[in-house]
Amino acid sequence: MKRKFFAVLLAFIATGSSVTLAASQKEEDKACRSDAFRLCSSEIPNREKIEACMKQHYDQLSPLCKKAFDTSSSDSSK
Repeated sequence: MKRKFFAVLLAFIATGSSVTLAASQKEEDKACRSDAFRLCSSEIPNREKIEACMKQHYDQLSPLCKKAFDTSSSDSSK
């Protein structure tokens, strides 16, 4: 009985963290969407090129987008 409970709990935690990750990705996309169109429209729809372009224009990004870039950079370095 305890093993089943822990298995269900573990599955719930794993699912919850992926939902959180998806939600934060959507928030980052929303925060940077207008900057991407304004600064890097020629790179759309290539996500890797958009990110590279936006890093080149970091000083011109909106405060929310800068925060999203700072957060994703610190997450990827872990």
